[in-house]
Amino acid sequence: MTEIELGTAYTWADARARGATRGQIAQDGVRLGRGVYLSSSVEPELATRCRAWALVLPGDAAFGLGTAAQLYGAPVTSPPTVHVVIPSRRQLPRRAGLTVHERLLEDEDVAARGGLRLTSGAQTFLDLAAGLPSAELVAVGDALLRAGHLDPATLGRRLERADRVRGVVRARTCAPLLRREAASRPESLIRYWLVTSDLPDPDLQVPIHDRWGHEVAHADLGYPEWRIALEYEGRQHADADQFGRDVDRYSLMAADGWLTLRFAARHLTGPGVVVERTRGALRSRGRRP
Repeated sequence: MTEIELGTAYTWADARARGATRGQIAQDGVRLGRGVYLSSSVEPELATRCRAWALVLPGDAAFGLGTAAQLYGAPVTSPPTVHVVIPSRRQLPRRAGLTVHERLLEDEDVAARGGLRLTSGAQTFLDLAAGLPSAELVAVGDALLRAGHLDPATLGRRLERADRVRGVVRARTCAPLLRREAASRPESLIRYWLVTSDLPDPDLQVPIHDRWGHEVAHADLGYPEWRIALEYEGRQHADADQFGRDVDRYSLMAADGWLTLRFAARHLTGPGVVVERTRGALRSRGRRP
């Protein structure tokens, strides 16, 4: 018997209706949930799995919360289930592997990306505000802004009509702190801890010039008035070529009188080290409370 071309994602009912045998489905398919299959020939990436789930979801459903944030490229921990937002109705889909949330969504609360319906950047930010710590929420918001999935006007409109929505107070508090110039989650966390401390707000992506006015480097964060730079050192800085470039960069910064504070993943567990080392650096450069 000729096997049926099933595609990358399909339902049991559709595959059987097209003539696929139980054996073909068992051999080809990886079961995502009741009646939903993904071909074993494709990588089970999140977007691919969402396209499979979309086959059994109502047409007005949208992938949301951590699932939407991950699809947008924001720095969130991968949720154990796929999160879906659906307008209220009498009966909601209940399947293992899916977490369903009821929301009253307007047209601008939904966006299309890669053939999938996602909650908009603003809606995703609001939904995540109920569960994320403020520093992590700012990191997500910065990433959404940076990638063009969020803008201040749209976010402002969404938060304006979000009275009594769970998490709205945190979302409204964090929204003014978002900056598209923040280039990574670590930079966002460090900046959040500084702007919510009693220290001055740092500048972002600070250019470093030599005595002739040539830009020789730039810092992730910094205080030009006191010639203090703050740098996050990710794993990429361990690369031999990058390490060599870093040596040159820090030498040039030091030669022009800049004090550089360097932070790593071990310093991202809380604000204490970042704030107190920055406080000490500012004090050493003559800043007084």
